[in-house]
Amino acid sequence: MNVRKGGELMDMSPILISMKTATLSIFLTFFLGIGFAQLVISLKRQSVKILLDGLFTLPLVLPPTVVGFFLLYMFGIKRPIGKFFFEYFGIKIAFSWGATVLAAVVISFPLMYRSARGAFEQVEPTILEAARTLGMSEWNIFWKIQLPLSLPGLISGGILAFARGLGEFGATAMIAGNMIGKTRTLPLAIYSKVAAGHMEEAYGYVGIIIVLSFFIVALMNITSWMDKKKGGN
Repeated sequence: MNVRKGGELMDMSPILISMKTATLSIFLTFFLGIGFAQLVISLKRQSVKILLDGLFTLPLVLPPTVVGFFLLYMFGIKRPIGKFFFEYFGIKIAFSWGATVLAAVVISFPLMYRSARGAFEQVEPTILEAARTLGMSEWNIFWKIQLPLSLPGLISGGILAFARGLGEFGATAMIAGNMIGKTRTLPLAIYSKVAAGHMEEAYGYVGIIIVLSFFIVALMNITSWMDKKKGGN
């Protein structure tokens, strides 16, 4: 899909690829972040908690290109995981659109995980203990008490993770490449246009991602405002 800009056709595929990637990645990241946050909180051994917390947070502090390198090392077609999927299922993970989703999930997961864990830990422990005293199962406590009380924090974490997935560059370039119409996301399109000296097209892509980011920040602020208004009432 192309649109005319300044007499030239502007390729819209990076926008569509970025939106599809960020949408699917946040669907996966949202539930993974909640699940692993609850898992870490429920663990009794502090040493295991620290180990898992560090592992789950690691992609947040590592350079994205390093994360992409490890993903390529694991999911490359000649590597154990990538080779398994290709030989038994005919699925090529590296340098495919699926790889853009994989990169976005891994990079945005720590934000969702940390937000979910923080939201869960802010729930008053006495409320949970009272529910246990009344005979509620841990499953019902989670779904009927902990999750509803943590929902504003989970939504904010999901919005942040979506924005992170939308703007992912380094890991995507490493594991998915920069193929036009297939794996070229908005950040990769901006880089490619600047490298080629096509500044007008780069400005167009930059403008689009700024507008998208503005709406994401606005949505997060609206969610926070609604939560405060609800708490005030």
